[in-house]
Amino acid sequence: MATFWVAGPMPLPETVALVEDIVVEYVTDLVHKAQDFASKRGKLLTEDFLFLVRKDPLKFNRCTELLSMNEELKQARKAFEVDEGRLAATD
Repeated sequence: MATFWVAGPMPLPETVALVEDIVVEYVTDLVHKAQDFASKRGKLLTEDFLFLVRKDPLKFNRCTELLSMNEELKQARKAFEVDEGRLAATD
């Protein structure tokens, strides 16, 4: 389980285990529902997850924010690889 920060004493192991169980159950349920939508097309897409969280503005906005950051990171890595290739070619 990923660590999380708390502004106080460390949480009890039972609390950590309970939160982990809740999160795993939620994500598993979300993936199963997304697979149900995707089974009609035969392919699971990010839009399937966005469709499921569309009525919860906080989750929807966070998902779209993370997806846009992911695209920005992909473009930055691609630009870095191109620049690195040019440097290697000039040496």
